Amino acid sequence: MGPLSRLAIWALVVSLVLHSGDGFYLPGSYPHKYQVRDALSVKVNSLTSIDTEMPFSYYSLPFCKPDEGVKDSAENLGELLMGDRIENSPYRFKMYTNESDILLCRSDPLTPQDFNLMKKRIDEMYQVNLILDNLPAIRYTKKDDYFLRWTGYPVGVKVGDAYYVFNHLKFTVLVHKYEETNVARVMGTGDAADVIPTLDKSGAGTPGWMVVGFEVVPCSFQHDSESIKSLKMYNKYPAKIQCDPTMVGMAIKENQPIVFTYEVSFVESDIKWPSRWDAYLKMEGAKVHWFSILNSLMVIAFLAGIVLVILLRTVRRDLTRYEEFDKEAQAQMNEELSGWKLVVSDVFRAPDHPLLLCVMVGDGIQILGMGVVTILFAALGFMSPASRGTLITGMLFFYLVLGIAAGYVAVRMWKTIKSGDHSGWVSVSWRVACFFPGIAFLILTTLNFLLWGSHSTGAIPISLFIILILLWFCISVPLTLVGGFLGAKAPHIEYPVRTNQIPREIPPQKYPSWLLVLGAGTLPFGTLFIELFFIMSSIWMGRVYYVFGFLFIVLILLVVVCAEVSLVLTYMHLCVEDWKWWWKSFFSSGSVAIYIFLYSVNYLVFDLKSLSGPVSATLYLGYSLFMVTAIMLATGTVGFISSFWFIHYLFSSVKLD
Repeated sequence: MGPLSRLAIWALVVSLVLHSGDGFYLPGSYPHKYQVRDALSVKVNSLTSIDTEMPFSYYSLPFCKPDEGVKDSAENLGELLMGDRIENSPYRFKMYTNESDILLCRSDPLTPQDFNLMKKRIDEMYQVNLILDNLPAIRYTKKDDYFLRWTGYPVGVKVGDAYYVFNHLKFTVLVHKYEETNVARVMGTGDAADVIPTLDKSGAGTPGWMVVGFEVVPCSFQHDSESIKSLKMYNKYPAKIQCDPTMVGMAIKENQPIVFTYEVSFVESDIKWPSRWDAYLKMEGAKVHWFSILNSLMVIAFLAGIVLVILLRTVRRDLTRYEEFDKEAQAQMNEELSGWKLVVSDVFRAPDHPLLLCVMVGDGIQILGMGVVTILFAALGFMSPASRGTLITGMLFFYLVLGIAAGYVAVRMWKTIKSGDHSGWVSVSWRVACFFPGIAFLILTTLNFLLWGSHSTGAIPISLFIILILLWFCISVPLTLVGGFLGAKAPHIEYPVRTNQIPREIPPQKYPSWLLVLGAGTLPFGTLFIELFFIMSSIWMGRVYYVFGFLFIVLILLVVVCAEVSLVLTYMHLCVEDWKWWWKSFFSSGSVAIYIFLYSVNYLVFDLKSLSGPVSATLYLGYSLFMVTAIMLATGTVGFISSFWFIHYLFSSVKLD
């Protein structure tokens, strides 16, 4: 069975299961059944902060370590690139077994270095991230009449001049009775189908349980460190611990140890396993989010419709008008009238720097294809937040594979500009394979040195750097060369008109043409600026982004608007006898990247007010520059290809000598 067949079956199963109302388990995601008193292991992730945007290892602070030593959990490429470092922890639970006043450890006396580091991490608002059964720990805080949801809990808090650490954790694990539901068979030919569940054959014994929620309440409790010197990890603390999150008690001091304790309670919940991520995906202001997206889509669709109608009516009127004349009348009219028909002998003249244009278009095709395919798979549920790093891993995989398309488009465009001469296609393919990855490598390496200097887990390890370089030169480059070879063998696109040897002089313009090109990016920017806010909040504010269906619609609409804006501007330039449309068509839609970068700066100034330090600001601007470069190549390619198709169609429709 081929991959396309499997994908079609998955899509069918998704629609059938969602229609039937039963829970659907994502590919690679399945419930884990635990018996009563089975061991549950809590894992720890990197410490994170919206104040610095630099993750650090959990064990960089003097927290308790497991007896068996710190071990890395299995990580994928996406997790490493995102700065996640998932490790084991000393926290141990037993399924459906409530425990309280459990001693975790008594740390060594805080050295001056540890003491200052703890104070610094508290000042920078670092959060501790715990994971149980792939669910991040969630914390609820009440504000006015509603609850706010947070993932993780703060390292500590500063009250006055004293620093307090949250050294007692009150865990609540929500569990649901195990219900095994499998799609046994799908009957029917598409008009009807039966999804038949199978019962748990082991139901006669003790029922199993699934983890459907993981909540934490952090407390700062003043322990008596002397009274537990003889106790071991997981022993009972000698006194009753009252966890009051509104009070603080454990102030950190130099040369003083910290005692860590915890308690856990299990609560049976009505939440079913497929719905256990709902608590993380319910973003505050969801109604405003949906309304804003819908409103933006309606407005942009309306404007795009107007642009399309005006364009079609104008071009159709011109074509009809010219075709009503005979050849002599056409020749006379060409002398009397100005317009796009007068540049017929120059419109397909090779642009300045044709090699660079072909390379940028090829890379734009690769980036655009990666974005469309990745978001489509994410919208279908194949890259859910439950599978950490799969989104980044998927983007990298699709980018590598689409090197074939990049090489093909770039070389075929090069061959077309050279009127069928495909010599130099290897050089074009190499440049396509190295242009954007080279820019990304330069930016990310520079930022990586900053992260290395800060000892952040966000820094890419040397081993991963080597893997990325191997993927680049062993997969991406060969596939791009294969695509270039196919492009060299493919027939070039025949121009419908001949080009004169002497270029026509472009009349002086009333206004700089590039000014209009740069201003054209405002309309594509209007299609995504609302969605851009939520994406930026997801990246920099630690929120979960999940509305990939809407993002896919916005992406398609962005492509349509970029194409139409480029068509209109190209037609306007031709009407004033400006035949240098190649680069202008690229940047008329690609200029949206300028406005996205300006929006990123605005977001840094007004929304990330707490971002501290030049290193954090440099990281933010560096990643923003990397993002807008990719967007510029993708949107510019859409504008160029649509304008090329439009001009080819326009001049093919006019009968000329």
